[in-house]
Amino acid sequence: MTFQYQILAEQIADKIQQGELQAGQRLISLRQCAEQQNVSINTVKNCYELLEAQGLIFVKNKSGYFVSAKKSLVQHTQRPTHPDFQSQPRDVSNLELQIEIQQDSINNKLIHLGAIQISPNLVPVEALRRSIQRALKHSKPEDFLYSDKQGHIRLREALSEHWAEDGFYIAKNDIYISNGCMPALSVIIQSLTEMGDSIIVPTPNFNGQLQLLAVLKRKIVEIPADTNGFDLDRLEQAMQSTGAKACLLTANFQNPLGFSLSNAQKEKIAQLASRYQCYVIEDDIYAECSFSLKRPLPIKYWDQQGYVIFCGSVSKSLSTAYRVGWFCIPQRLQHLRAQLLMQNVAVNTPLQLGLADLIYSRAYREHLTTLKPILVAQVEQYRQFIITAFHQVDIGLNQPSGGYAFWIQLPEQIDGLEMYHFAQQQGINIVPGEVFGEDGRYKNCIRLNAGHELSDEIRDAIVLLADWTREQLTSAHVA
Repeated sequence: MTFQYQILAEQIADKIQQGELQAGQRLISLRQCAEQQNVSINTVKNCYELLEAQGLIFVKNKSGYFVSAKKSLVQHTQRPTHPDFQSQPRDVSNLELQIEIQQDSINNKLIHLGAIQISPNLVPVEALRRSIQRALKHSKPEDFLYSDKQGHIRLREALSEHWAEDGFYIAKNDIYISNGCMPALSVIIQSLTEMGDSIIVPTPNFNGQLQLLAVLKRKIVEIPADTNGFDLDRLEQAMQSTGAKACLLTANFQNPLGFSLSNAQKEKIAQLASRYQCYVIEDDIYAECSFSLKRPLPIKYWDQQGYVIFCGSVSKSLSTAYRVGWFCIPQRLQHLRAQLLMQNVAVNTPLQLGLADLIYSRAYREHLTTLKPILVAQVEQYRQFIITAFHQVDIGLNQPSGGYAFWIQLPEQIDGLEMYHFAQQQGINIVPGEVFGEDGRYKNCIRLNAGHELSDEIRDAIVLLADWTREQLTSAHVA
């Protein structure tokens, strides 16, 4: 459901983007706007606060709200560039490093710039507690026996209705509940492919997925990606010529680059999957962290022939600790039902029922509505601070329109793995670009998490990384 203040905010944002409202121009007062739009003052107040969080307007004490000036630093910061390369089946070569860095990224004793996760302060703990309590209160005796390995029917119904509200429909009988998104991907990959088979992935690609493919002994076929997405012609060539049985894609706010594909591109991918009978395993875990009011549609929406498997979880939108995810099987793959049930690990029933209640009570939808402007403001704060901290250092920086991952391309002289080891010594966790692809293509890149509040501790950590970078550049210059 879209609230009135969000609709009003979108209308004002459009006027700002189109130049109808100029930088420095004073907006009409809350009361005047309420009378003009025939809404409550509280609705206008929420609207202005959302626009302020998005950085489009600012408030002057006792003077009102004004349109923000465009920030020159943002305009002049280049996007990261990425190399082209030939796509061919190969093994993931750096598994031990992948595992080491993945373990370090969830070390809670280090400053949280590694794993992509939102702050515990953004988790709707009270709403979640009430939902779990209600779920337990109204549970049936059979809810305390062995649970259905496909997942509790109430949660599958809740998810089906939740997604229908966002514009796409998946039948409850096609939904399988899993212990998070990665277990869902694991079950699907093992069901559709065998050891030694190739899977197409755009790179740089989420290091956790590459680690999973390495553990499962699958080969990868990399296709080049950048902050705008990836070339669908290259995807088609890989489907056509490499013998890959599947591809693993994130179309909405991909980790680490943050790109979101257009609806036309998503439709084309669904068509290519059908044409070449190459299954698309869609990891849509970040879609509900969109900065826009409307959730972007998944590739699955355009799947007419049943070659797209939709996967996700609430770990990025609700909490990484809430281990509930899903995979959705089209009719074409229903013959795998017994195998899928055997491989899938049953999920804690009270957690399933708690999430179902959170959805049905509208508390989850309200949480997402509250989360969006906070993420918009927080990510922009990180972006501006990174630019300021790395002043006079030639960096490339992505500009996410959803999610909260930052991909930083450092000068060629800088080794991201060396920075990672330096950061570890300082009690800071980051993820080096080396683990997001093969052949050391991203050695001078790092990924940072912007899911936590930009505290003084995190600011100091970013400044420390920037100062270390300058020292390395000075040493390289002297040498």
